[in-house]
Amino acid sequence: MKILIFCVFVAISTTQSFSQKPRILIYHDMEGLSGEDDWRMFRYPHTEQYKIGRELLTADVNAVIGGLFEGGAGTVQVVDAHGSGNQWPDLLLDKLDKRASMVSRDQPFRQYVDIVEPNVYDAVVCVGMHAKTGSGGFASHTFTLGMDIILNDQSVTETELVAYSWGRVGVPVIFVSGDDRLLGDLKTMPWIEYVTVKKATSASTVELRPWAEARRDLFEKAKKSIQNIPTASAMKLKEPIKATLRVVPPASVERMRNMPGIEYQENSVTFMAENFAKAYDGVIAMIDIATTGYYSVTTEVIKSLPNGKAVQSQIDDARYTRWLDFESGRWKPEPAPIPAPRKYYGAR
Repeated sequence: MKILIFCVFVAISTTQSFSQKPRILIYHDMEGLSGEDDWRMFRYPHTEQYKIGRELLTADVNAVIGGLFEGGAGTVQVVDAHGSGNQWPDLLLDKLDKRASMVSRDQPFRQYVDIVEPNVYDAVVCVGMHAKTGSGGFASHTFTLGMDIILNDQSVTETELVAYSWGRVGVPVIFVSGDDRLLGDLKTMPWIEYVTVKKATSASTVELRPWAEARRDLFEKAKKSIQNIPTASAMKLKEPIKATLRVVPPASVERMRNMPGIEYQENSVTFMAENFAKAYDGVIAMIDIATTGYYSVTTEVIKSLPNGKAVQSQIDDARYTRWLDFESGRWKPEPAPIPAPRKYYGAR
């Protein structure tokens, strides 16, 4: 086994001979699709534009699926890594290549970590991905708006989160598609087959490649990536892991200024974790706090309304009254409804 040591992670060669055709898992996002030049196309609330985005997503994923099978894959499964808010997959299931299937469970699951198991897949593929916060890519971010996740002093993309998570069980990422800025972010993964489907000119504008040309590349490089599995590298972070969350507006970490166990600096918080799983869980918990900064935008919008001051006063009074009613026994939270049985396909 050949081991390449980098300053922040260990890349382990996965050289092996397969007794069966390779099993591939596809993670898909939506910001890095071919033909997509409007951020509303990956936003579920924008019905008409999102409808177009679903078609683009399905076409890109199908092109990759076709290439993977042409390259010799035995099975291909797909997991939703976007989280548009749609309770169903962002993919159009009725148009998904019938040779592939969606990963689903009866309970909610975290697509980056909860499905990671040894001896289930031989490689991972990432389609429609985006650059990280600060990269200048189309809709560039990590995990959610305004977040920059830094592991062992290196800012990482969502693609690298996938790679580090699956690296725990020796499974490499072999193929990625997205814009040109994401390609620059993934210098940590020189073995991957990468397809640039568009050039980012700002966080909200792009120069598109012709769809047919981009999808032809998706097919061909996905096909080639299968042959590269024996020499691809599984990524593993050196432990213990130094984990940092840096934020940009509208997110804020101000509320964690005096929280014990973390190091606070303006716009960032840092802690040490013994392994990837604990680093991931800690960062996501901090993101939950940092997203409360989003409410500053809500307040700005309310104040800008003609009756904004009255609405804000009404909200403040309702909050105060809720506390008084709870303390007085006049209000109790409604029991959580029992959800109807359904399938979950990844990010929600």
